[in-house]
Amino acid sequence: MRIVGLKTLKNKLSEYVRLAASGETVLVTDRDRVVAELIPPQHGRAATLADATLAGAVRRGWITPPTMRTGEPPPSLPVAPLEQLLRDLDENREDRLR
Repeated sequence: MRIVGLKTLKNKLSEYVRLAASGETVLVTDRDRVVAELIPPQHGRAATLADATLAGAVRRGWITPPTMRTGEPPPSLPVAPLEQLLRDLDENREDRLR
């Protein structure tokens, strides 16, 4: 465990962040009072910012993760043939011109 004052932390921030990333806890002090801790990422923490943001939103209940489905995908719904779609479109346009 390392202890560092705010002024030193400000001047050497990347060094102390590297220490925390490698597994060491860094206590940050202000006038001999501990005000913060830099700790290594928790186990299970997402490696990328986007994944971590999503995981945080799920923990807070803002979003619900999708459910995993197993087996075959649902059958696709039938689609009208192109000729029928064009005919319907032409009929719809004729109604507007009248």
